[in-house]
Amino acid sequence: MIQISNLKKTFKLSKKQMIANGDKVNFKTAVNNISFQVNDNEIFGLLGPNGAGKTTTLRCLATLIEPTEGSINVNGFEGSSQGESVRRELAFLTNELKLDTHFTPEYTTRFFGRLHDMPENLIDERMKILFDYFGVTSFRHTKISDLSTGMKQKLSIVVSLIHDPNVIIFDEPTNGLDIITARAVTDYLQLLKDKGKTVIISTHMMHVAERLCDRIAIIMDGEIKAIGTIDEIYSLTGQDNLDDAFFKLYDNSGGGYNV
Repeated sequence: MIQISNLKKTFKLSKKQMIANGDKVNFKTAVNNISFQVNDNEIFGLLGPNGAGKTTTLRCLATLIEPTEGSINVNGFEGSSQGESVRRELAFLTNELKLDTHFTPEYTTRFFGRLHDMPENLIDERMKILFDYFGVTSFRHTKISDLSTGMKQKLSIVVSLIHDPNVIIFDEPTNGLDIITARAVTDYLQLLKDKGKTVIISTHMMHVAERLCDRIAIIMDGEIKAIGTIDEIYSLTGQDNLDDAFFKLYDNSGGGYNV
């Protein structure tokens, strides 16, 4: 189980940033006192526009950046004092993951498996499963620079999941992918859930959240405006689809909903 309590993250702004953004203070609050729980064996979505605070929340959760305030607990490990244990529990995939294009998929995957202290036979086993599923096998000895964008994204997923983590965090998992690759990714996320994994995704695509997520939190301007199952969000907003529910919340100036 994952518990985020009263999470707040602020960033200091330079003078140039203050001028460019028209800010009068030298800090920006990216995430403002949010709390939510992610249960075992569910797909939980953070849904919101660009700049809403989704990625910052996930980076704090993955202990890549330190919260300004609040606490994070992942499967019994406390984020601020047990960061290494938290990172062993999870995979964090972001579009900013850059693979060295001089190497091959097999070399790269084996390298990351060794970083996780995996024995060679287990790396081979996991690599075969993941390569076969994502269609990487026939490209295993091809330089990454020669792979298509979709294949590079699938390889990034393989690298992230090689150690078979209990918690999977994907930041915009289908962003920029062709429809076939995107479907392969979303199908695999469902498969991970069926295997008992906990999956957290961020997205601004309504159909992805609607299709995949057991529960979602709608986040805007660093604050959670609604949280619950899709049907609970519909009930609270009086809408029958996620697009309309989202924009009802966006247009609503009276604060957030919670369930």
